[in-house]
Amino acid sequence: MPVECRLHPASPLPDDALLDRVRNLASSLVSDVFGRWAGAPGLLPVAGLRPGQVIAGPAFTVRTRPGDNLVVHKALDLARPGEVLVVAAGGATDRAILGGLMGQYARERGLAGLIVDGAIRDRSDLEQVAPPVFAAGISHLGPYKDGPGDLRSAVSVAGLTIHDGDIIIGDEDGIAVLPRSRAEEIIVAAEAKREAEAAESAAISAGTWDRAWIDAALRMVDVPA
Repeated sequence: MPVECRLHPASPLPDDALLDRVRNLASSLVSDVFGRWAGAPGLLPVAGLRPGQVIAGPAFTVRTRPGDNLVVHKALDLARPGEVLVVAAGGATDRAILGGLMGQYARERGLAGLIVDGAIRDRSDLEQVAPPVFAAGISHLGPYKDGPGDLRSAVSVAGLTIHDGDIIIGDEDGIAVLPRSRAEEIIVAAEAKREAEAAESAAISAGTWDRAWIDAALRMVDVPA
């Protein structure tokens, strides 16, 4: 008997120019300017990400039973080019949610990235044929295909709430999210921080980096020998 898969309405796709600006940032910049809590700890790049590469795209959210990938297959059929598949699988790492064949299909479909709050497998294959993959772990054990699940609903991924259409940024440090309604605000702030950090880097090279803030923040106490 078929199981229920609830499908919520699709979000409008963002402008390419906005995504280009995000690709010129870093997950750490987004996290720093957005309360230092915009990231999903433990979800790290496991395949397909080139050194220095930054991915950006709107989230296609999936909620599935841990260890089950039936609705993930359906999500791959429905996802639009440029979207980032975000799978909330409960953080369980005993069974892989996707592997090489699904990764290859995701690339053929034009997805920008795959994020799994759970395990993946076929790491070498994913390295060769998939878009960048972020996951909580790796397991050779295969998934169940029983369902049920939700597509395009709000999900919780490694403690981070993500809504369908939110902007995902992923790089070597992991992933961060820009809520769709605040994306422009966060991008502007992250761009300003990027320029400030570039100025600090120049000061380090010139030997003029101001370190006075450290002493201002500390009350030093000498300990007797």
